[in-house]
Amino acid sequence: MTATSTVTDSAGLSVYNANAKKGTGKSEMGQADFLTLLTAQMQYQDPFAPVDNSEMVSQMATITNSSGIAEMNATLKSLAANLGGSRLGDAASWIGKAMLVQSNVAVPDSAGSYAGQITLAGASDAVSIDLVDGDGNVVRTIDLGAQDAGATASFYWDGKDDTGASVASSALQVKVNGGTTSQVATWATIAAVQSPADGSSSKLITALGSYSPSDAISLM
Repeated sequence: MTATSTVTDSAGLSVYNANAKKGTGKSEMGQADFLTLLTAQMQYQDPFAPVDNSEMVSQMATITNSSGIAEMNATLKSLAANLGGSRLGDAASWIGKAMLVQSNVAVPDSAGSYAGQITLAGASDAVSIDLVDGDGNVVRTIDLGAQDAGATASFYWDGKDDTGASVASSALQVKVNGGTTSQVATWATIAAVQSPADGSSSKLITALGSYSPSDAISLM
């Protein structure tokens, strides 16, 4: 409740109180406010000069339009939020493509190849990558040479030995030697898109696991 702007002095006279807090009105008017004003207008109208019927109909139409527009805006905002959160239409078009995601595990693509990239936290004269199987055996070593601090280096292996025979077809761990990394990422093929029933963001299904579209560092 706000204080009044006047006080009563010892003589019983009302004087202005400069320190009194004044109430503030609403910055916006809603449907309830329109109805309150209309009710007051009808309640205190002059019986010899009642409100014109056409004017009353116009006021009621204004209230109805205001309510309808507010509901429509709320619906559009909710729809936009759902579309923006799920990105289902965009994600569905990614099926069959490869996405680069942060992971220290590499999986083969449809051709049996492994690929990814690393980002170095510091400079190094000799950086190499070991691809290690589930038994701890080094299946392939990839030499990346000297790298500057902050440099991003890509690696690739076709999954075959020097004779051209395929020697790997399962997930391999990426182990970086000779340098400290700030990020290790690998490529994975998008096999499907999952749209949860609870309305949460869609998930991209890959051999590395499920990812949100926003997790993709790059798309190919």
